[in-house]
Amino acid sequence: MTLFDRLSFRKIAAFVAAAGTAFWIYTFQALYPPPGSDGGFHLIAVLLLGAIFGIFFLPAWFLVAIDRLPRLATAWGLCGLIAFAVIWLAP
Repeated sequence: MTLFDRLSFRKIAAFVAAAGTAFWIYTFQALYPPPGSDGGFHLIAVLLLGAIFGIFFLPAWFLVAIDRLPRLATAWGLCGLIAFAVIWLAP
């Protein structure tokens, strides 16, 4: 693998992990109960999305940081984005 290929996949993995991290942070604002509501039962979704973040995006960030397995980090991050989409769009 040439240095160019390695840097390209590392940049893609970092972009995917950043997108997942940004969406995860957005979920706190989007799912926060409005003032005067009767509770925060829908915050269970935030816990599930946090678990997805921990399972998929933290390892991807770690692999990007140590510059190991950039293709695996990219694939792992894409799987995390798919998992986010499935949970977010669930009825």
